[in-house]
Parts: sequence; C-alpha cells; structure tokens
Amino acid sequence: MLKNASILITGGTGSFGHTFVPMTLAKYNPRRLVIFSRDEMKQWEMAKNYKNDERVRFFIGDVRDKDRLARALKDIDYVVHAAATKIVPTAEYNPFECVKTNINGAMNLIDACIDQGVKRVVALSTDKASNPVNLYGATKLASDKLFIAGNSYSGTQDTRFAVVRYGNVMGSRGSVIPFFMSLADNASLPITDERMTRFMITLEEGVDLVWRAFNDMAGGEIYVKKIPSMKITDVARAVAPEATHEIVGIRPGEKLHEQMIGPEDAPHTYEYDGYYKILPAIHNWSKDVSRINGGQPVPEDFTYSSDTNPEWMTSETLHAWITQHRDAIGKI
Repeated sequence: MLKNASILITGGTGSFGHTFVPMTLAKYNPRRLVIFSRDEMKQWEMAKNYKNDERVRFFIGDVRDKDRLARALKDIDYVVHAAATKIVPTAEYNPFECVKTNINGAMNLIDACIDQGVKRVVALSTDKASNPVNLYGATKLASDKLFIAGNSYSGTQDTRFAVVRYGNVMGSRGSVIPFFMSLADNASLPITDERMTRFMITLEEGVDLVWRAFNDMAGGEIYVKKIPSMKITDVARAVAPEATHEIVGIRPGEKLHEQMIGPEDAPHTYEYDGYYKILPAIHNWSKDVSRINGGQPVPEDFTYSSDTNPEWMTSETLHAWITQHRDAIGKI
C-alpha cells in the first residue's frame, strides 16, 4: 500500500519518526516521505542522515496551524500522526498547551486531511488514553475519539482514519530506561512505587503496528499490540543490578498500572494473532464484517492491563536489549 506513495509524518523528528522513516524507506520505497515538525534544529540534525535521498523532505510547521497543515498535505496519500505533548507532569502543569496540541491539533489534521483528499491516516495513541487519570491521557482519549469520528465526518470523501495504541516505548528519549541509565552510577535509583507495572514495546514494534493498521483498516479501528509487562523494580534491576531502590512516590497524574483495553471496550474488541482491535461503538461499526475481518470477540469482562497481562519481560531480557542498543538509548 505504501509502495511509491507520498507519506507525511507529523512530529516526525521525535523518537518514533527516527525509526519509522528509515524502516519505511527500506521496506516500501515511497515516492516522497515528508517530516513535518516545528523544531528547526531537530530537522537540521535529522536531515544530515538523508542529504542524498531525494525521497525525504522536511517541512517546518505546527499541527496547531491548520493553514500550514493544508499546505504540507498537498498531494499526500498517507499520514502518520505522531505529534503530541506527552510528558505527563508537563501536561499537568501546562494544560492549555497540551490541549492546543493534542486536541486542537488533531481537529486541524482531520479537517486538513479531508480537505486535501488524503487516503489514510493513522494516529499514534497511548495506554494512558484508556480510563485516563491525567490530562495527557484525557487529551489522547479525546484525540482518539476525534479520529474515529473523522470517518463519518469525512462524508463522501474517501479519507479514512485509524488509531494505534501501545505502552512505554523502550529507550525513547525522556522514558524510564534512559532516566535510570543516567543515574546508574549512583548507589540508589528513585522508584515511584515498587508495585508499579508498565507495558513495554520497542520502536520497531510500534512501526510494524502502524504498517499493519494501514494495510488492514476500514476506518475507525484502534489497534492494540500484544506486548509484555514489567515491574518498575525489574526495569531498575536491568539497568543497575547492584543499586538499591529509594521509594519516592507516584508523580502527579501517574497510575500504578496502565490499561490499554478496559471492560467498557470489551463488547467492541476482537482478538487476532499478535494484537487486538477495538471497533467503534458508533454507527454499529463494531458489527461490521469488513472491520472485524476474521477476529474473535474477547470475553465480555475482558481487560488488558499491565498488572494482569499474561506476558512478562524479565530483567535479564531487558538487560540484554539494553546491552545491544546502549548507544541509541535516549538519543532520539
């Protein structure tokens, strides 16, 4: 589907973009891949990697600016929406800014994609959007709802929208692994709560889920990849096995455990090999055969939570992954 196509990624200079761009260029050889973001320095640095690749273009802009989006989306076939304000404490203390990017930006992108005749849009979401307790999660839940409703909002246009949802991205900039690594020489590591658990996913797995969504989507789906959980204490042991743990308490807006599918979503959720798919409750789309596409309905009381997840990653497995990827962790 993406072969010889024109693709745009919002927030493309972030961790996801740094993995999506080279993987997509290698696998699909798109005609054009546009990195849309607002940080000129990040674009300048990233452009050094593609100075001899005419397929890659860079476009300064902000999802808050609908006119700029419309200009960037001209003749674009597929869009990946990765732009977001996503650090939980930052969102708690700067709520207006978080809403402007995560909600208003989503509305701008939906309108601009419909107006410009984009074929397919996949928006990146988060486990924090399921039963949210912080502003970041609440704005991403609103964003998810907007993208789902965009499929009816588009009217006679063929533009279709879907969402992918996953957990903690291993080694991404600002995440827990590089944070612990920066303190690895200390005698102790700060632990919010020793009971805390998180879903774990690699950037490569996240890219693969986006590709799957583009190839499978009929419009309105939320794709949830099956991934392992870890206890935060095991993450700390993988980084610094000899360090002691200092309990510092949960930060504002944090959950003890994360959830990607809640019981309210269970009646509309189907299971597949390696992932789940939440279908929209609106328009009876959750009963649409083309959207179900061979999936099996989950039990009516089903939840997908990091503390009851049947799949777990060990400290040894994470330590091996850190050893293999040490030079890249926290850099992008």
